[in-house]
Amino acid sequence: MKNTLVISLLFLMISCQKKDTSDSELAKQKAIETEKAKDLHSFAQPNNAVAKHLDLDINVDFNTQTISGKASWDIENLEKGREIIFDENALNITKVTLGDEEKATQFKLGKEVEFHGRPLHIIIEPNTTKVNIYYNTTQNGVALQWLKPEQTADKKKPFLFSQGESIWTRTWIPCQDSPGIRFTYNAKVTVPKDLMAVMSAVNPQQKNDTGIYTFKQDKAIPSYLMAIAVGDITFKPIDKRTGVYAEHSVIDKAQWEFAELGEMVNAAEKLFGQYQWGRYDVIVLPPSFPYGGMENPNLTFLTPTVLAGDRSLTSLLAHELGHSWSGNLVTNATWDDIWLNEGFTTYVEHRIGEAVFGVQEAKMQDVLSRKVLKDNIDELGINNPDTRLKVNTTGRNPDDGLSDIPYEKGYAFLQTVEAAVGRQKFDAFITTYFKSHAFQSITTEDFVTYFNKNLIKGDKTLADKIKLDDWIYKPGIPNNCITPISLDFNAIDGIQKTWRTTGIKGLSKKIKSTNEKQHFIDYLPKDLTLKEMSAIDEEFHFTQKGNFVIKRQWFIQAIKHQYKTAYPNIETFLTTYSRTGSLLPLYKEMIKTPKGKTWAKQIFNKAKSGYHATTVQAVTGILK
Repeated sequence: MKNTLVISLLFLMISCQKKDTSDSELAKQKAIETEKAKDLHSFAQPNNAVAKHLDLDINVDFNTQTISGKASWDIENLEKGREIIFDENALNITKVTLGDEEKATQFKLGKEVEFHGRPLHIIIEPNTTKVNIYYNTTQNGVALQWLKPEQTADKKKPFLFSQGESIWTRTWIPCQDSPGIRFTYNAKVTVPKDLMAVMSAVNPQQKNDTGIYTFKQDKAIPSYLMAIAVGDITFKPIDKRTGVYAEHSVIDKAQWEFAELGEMVNAAEKLFGQYQWGRYDVIVLPPSFPYGGMENPNLTFLTPTVLAGDRSLTSLLAHELGHSWSGNLVTNATWDDIWLNEGFTTYVEHRIGEAVFGVQEAKMQDVLSRKVLKDNIDELGINNPDTRLKVNTTGRNPDDGLSDIPYEKGYAFLQTVEAAVGRQKFDAFITTYFKSHAFQSITTEDFVTYFNKNLIKGDKTLADKIKLDDWIYKPGIPNNCITPISLDFNAIDGIQKTWRTTGIKGLSKKIKSTNEKQHFIDYLPKDLTLKEMSAIDEEFHFTQKGNFVIKRQWFIQAIKHQYKTAYPNIETFLTTYSRTGSLLPLYKEMIKTPKGKTWAKQIFNKAKSGYHATTVQAVTGILK
């Protein structure tokens, strides 16, 4: 219906002789852009009626593990029609009213679509400006993770957190769940009096005695950045505009681990312009959080796996902070454009890391990044369309597009552009890009148009050097991809060639940092023996003492070479955490043998009750 309406209006504008030519051309261009930006993962029709502001009033009930209340949406009825469509998935909609006067209206739910839920059709009037939706969540809400006390760090109180990306906010709030639709919000959240609530907004810094918390997000955000966490948490500052929330047994460790957070924000501002969100805080969640981090505005959600005790994994903070510019400030309009979020953010992450931790660290990170890209391409296949930057997730779960490709290929593309035009010129371009698109959602085609107009500027030689179409619209890795070099890693490569002759003893004094250890593990000989595995483990203590990243990489080798000494620790690793992207490589390695697949299924059956729903989905897909 939307397609027909747009085409009809366009035909009418062009046909009318009394219309000015410039007006008809503008209408035509808008129609074209509408088609480009159409989000097939949302039932909403924002060109007809669109949500602009949310007033949320909810109660969080840990006894029933439900959220209930009212979502009041200020809307713009652009076509003065009699219907607005929201997205919902697994919600129980009890009543819908219109306006402050709460005038009763009719609603109906459409046909359910896998992963996407159902369209919520609401009858409105031409002059309707507010829609009130009364609802409660159910046990099938993918976004919400309800934790028992024993699943938390303190083991005393229950915990709740949400994870909205990509299309899961509709499982806890009825909304127009598309990254192309942005809105502001206020919220009133009632929780048990012994717990504290925080959201992706301006947050309280201490628990009150009423259990009622209010929030305000006055910057327009897309729905996937709506977030909530409720638990027995406390706050500690890092500097004047940064701080950390965590459970009581974690807070001191987290405050120490993230001591460089303020410095990172300052470095990012010097590179890419003013931080526009006010405060930048983080919260350390329980182990069932399915990602390394989630860039919720004002309050990044973090996995506890980043707490290494030596600040060796805090580069993750640089990535989530980077989203304050690419992703939160300038957002992909559809999930097929996710590289605009993650590619740019990975570039920003590396630049922040270079500014804070130094050039040598950045070079090591570059080499690791390129290996991840190559490994992903090898796994998916060089001609797989999912290795393009602009992907097509039509008819699929949009989470399928959240591989390492948009991160690492996107970063490699932007690094190629920087090399072609020079860092100074590219810094000016990217800073202006963020500023000119602030608080907007754009498509890949929008970016390409801006890129050609403001950077290429008709220079065919430069365009041929960059090969933009090869990067964005073709699979695989273009032949102009930069091969990074790290002298530190070159030294380790030298050790790798000789240690079988010279022995393992003493290598832990030469291979010290997390990056160096990871590179050493990743390039161990394919014909590694169990005796050699044992000697390496005795020297480095990877099985027992490595941080999260080192253990993950070491355990992959242990599974590959059937180093059974590490098996109990591998099982503990897989049953303790729900960090999807880090668990999948282990499960994938396990299923390569019949015995390994049986073992993987046994561990998964034991672990899945503590996994996030998205992790369960991902692992289930592997173990079929």
